[in-house]
Amino acid sequence: MIVNILFWIFMLVFILMIPLLMLGLGKSFMKNPPTEINPGYGYRTAMSSKNQATWDFAQKYMGEVWYKAGRVLLVPSIVPLLFVLGRDVGTVGMAGLVVSGVQLIVMLSSIGVTERALKKNFDKNGKRKTETD
Repeated sequence: MIVNILFWIFMLVFILMIPLLMLGLGKSFMKNPPTEINPGYGYRTAMSSKNQATWDFAQKYMGEVWYKAGRVLLVPSIVPLLFVLGRDVGTVGMAGLVVSGVQLIVMLSSIGVTERALKKNFDKNGKRKTETD
């Protein structure tokens, strides 16, 4: 029984990692985004790296997306584990796997959201679109 509870606590900590990471990095990128285009840190795609304007936009935008998504994911990530409290390791593990899968889908979908925002605000060459475009 103690193993089941300890595993449940482990899974709770594990599933909180993605929302907390998204909250922390999101807040960081909103307040202090990477300022220079670089190959190692920041939201790096072909479009975000076109020029300084696309880079700056993408860093802050992705920060906002991650922060909001992290807030949305936090509580719903915990709820499924409450339903398996005290259950066997396999059941708790499966619940944790499902929750983590949903979290990863949300996290990765933020790439598409950010790329759409870049395309809405910049042309394919990285030039900011005007109101009339």
